Amino acid sequence: MRVLITGANGFVGTWLAEWLKESGDDVYCLSADIDINDEKRIASAIQDIGPEAIYHLAALSHVGDSWGNPREVFKVNALGTLNLVEVLKESVVNTRLLIISSAEVYGKIAQEDLPLTESSRLKPATPYAVSKVAAEFIGLQASLGGADILIARPFNHVGPKQSDKFVVSALAKRIVEAKRNKSDFISVGNLSSKRDYTDVRSVVKCYRLLMQKGESGQIYNICSGEARSVEDIAHKLMELAGISIEFRIDEKLARASDVPVLLGSCDKVRKAVGWDLDIDFDDTLLDTLNYWENTLDQL
Repeated sequence: MRVLITGANGFVGTWLAEWLKESGDDVYCLSADIDINDEKRIASAIQDIGPEAIYHLAALSHVGDSWGNPREVFKVNALGTLNLVEVLKESVVNTRLLIISSAEVYGKIAQEDLPLTESSRLKPATPYAVSKVAAEFIGLQASLGGADILIARPFNHVGPKQSDKFVVSALAKRIVEAKRNKSDFISVGNLSSKRDYTDVRSVVKCYRLLMQKGESGQIYNICSGEARSVEDIAHKLMELAGISIEFRIDEKLARASDVPVLLGSCDKVRKAVGWDLDIDFDDTLLDTLNYWENTLDQL
């Protein structure tokens, strides 16, 4: 299959491109210097490549940062999706589009309403979440008009190569540094929030399955079905690294969680495309530690 990836230079995009190539797809990556809102350049790229499928990952994805620049986040995440959809409407290329949304669209959820299903009420609690809700509805509206569009709602995904702006990768890096420096503590933020984490390498396999077998106009959660606290993950990382250190709360890092718990159901996607988790979470954490070991060796 001839495929195009937007946002291919990001954490998920690099893993997706690698998996698609391994699977035999003819993979093209939208140049990082092309603005997703540049209609002419997007249209030209699609016309030149003629993709049968587009994985739309291009986005500003840091939830916390979205508070500082909500307009830009909405412009990239929502209006960028609108631009891509409009270009596809005018294109002579018959293309299937997978829009990558986020479980953040669910927002603040009562404990009794967990786990979240695709029909759960949306209560976006951050500018980032709002932009993703808008992107979803842009895609759904176009699918009602006949466009071949489906939507993935991944919950938190983690693994090697993730930026240390994200909590699991940040903890892994600090623990590796503490072990090297023989420190007796690391600084941490809010340890109480719970998230449904999935290895990024499993997530990208699900994306390809959705492109092959998913139903147009449908939304699919991608998650593990288990909520883990940041504190539990921090202790597990410490155990895997073979050290015992103190966690000290740093007020600069301790941003109150907008969403205390996110826990999803992946029943729909499992039944629809036959996807299942294939990487143990301990292996995900160990691989992330090893990634930081290797990365710090090169600095």
